[in-house]
Amino acid sequence: MSLRNRTDLSAETVDTLTGADQQPSRSSAASVAPPFAAMEEPLQVAAGDEYAQLRQLVKQAGLLEKQPAYYARKFVLTLTMLAAGLAFLAMVDNIWLQLVDAVFLAAVFAQMAFLGHDAGHRQIFRSARRNDIVGLGIAFLLGMVRTWWVDKHNRHHSFPNELGKDPDVDIPVLAFDEKDALRKKGIFRFIVKYQAYLFIVMLSLEGFIGLRLAGIQYMLQKKLKYPVAEPLIMIAHFVAFLGLVFYLLSPWHAALFLVVHQTLFGLYMGAVFAPNHKGMPMIDGEATLDYLRRQVITARNINPNPVTDFCYGGLNYQIEHHLFPDMSRNRLGEAREIVRAYCLDRGISYYETNPLRAGREILSFLHRNGAPLRSKAS
Repeated sequence: MSLRNRTDLSAETVDTLTGADQQPSRSSAASVAPPFAAMEEPLQVAAGDEYAQLRQLVKQAGLLEKQPAYYARKFVLTLTMLAAGLAFLAMVDNIWLQLVDAVFLAAVFAQMAFLGHDAGHRQIFRSARRNDIVGLGIAFLLGMVRTWWVDKHNRHHSFPNELGKDPDVDIPVLAFDEKDALRKKGIFRFIVKYQAYLFIVMLSLEGFIGLRLAGIQYMLQKKLKYPVAEPLIMIAHFVAFLGLVFYLLSPWHAALFLVVHQTLFGLYMGAVFAPNHKGMPMIDGEATLDYLRRQVITARNINPNPVTDFCYGGLNYQIEHHLFPDMSRNRLGEAREIVRAYCLDRGISYYETNPLRAGREILSFLHRNGAPLRSKAS
């Protein structure tokens, strides 16, 4: 059974996808990854112990050590790009060049978001406080509510692609299975009917609605980890960023700049995050999965290369990131070789593809789940 063709994961399909009905295949692992000594003679362990064994292999390879020098370089590069983009905006007086700068700064904002993501997972420092300080700094630069994002993202990591538990599949304007589509009402029902066609439009709104309005709503309803600092940071961002843009540009040019910048920022973030899990197996309440299998079979990797690694902020190694969320970004590629061999050795489906194919799979998945609404007169 091909994993990419399985988008619903019920109890009867678990054994096939997770290798519970297969014997270990040492040769298949060796043909895909370098022959790590620990993988040549895999231990015979119970399923519940396999993740601990895998983490030990990764730890022995030194891949869980923090990488302060790497992150120092990333921060210098990203902040330099931000400063260059803002300086260019201040120097030019041509709307077309200003819009080119909006495109550039949208990419810079995405790179800052990746650093905020890493801080949220404590990938940068061992100290929680230091990671929090970095995260709050990124929250100021982006205009986000840090506590909201960390809470939402941690729940996603605990229950990836599980309806009713994963907040990333609890989206009113999307349906992730046919039953979910049939439950939609009103305008949401119409949107879901054509969700594959409207998906790009939804991604373009991610920067404004998905990241900011949702965070503000959370801030007004729930307790923040930093109840004084976080609202002030949000206000300071809008005062500083909007004030700077409207100070440097005429009102109409400033508005156009912001529309282009925020739209492309949302598209960039959506293009990176959507392939991680969208179109991969959904877990129902009857499926019994251990941590290792839950994280691997619901995630999709994007084929790595230096350009992809940079543009995706390391999130193209989604399987490895979900297995080791505290692993520094620059070690995920090395972990991939160990994880892929380990999974293939145990018959656990490990899926990796290219960005275009991932996009087609996502749109096909959304189109298929909206089909029951298109087949009805309502």
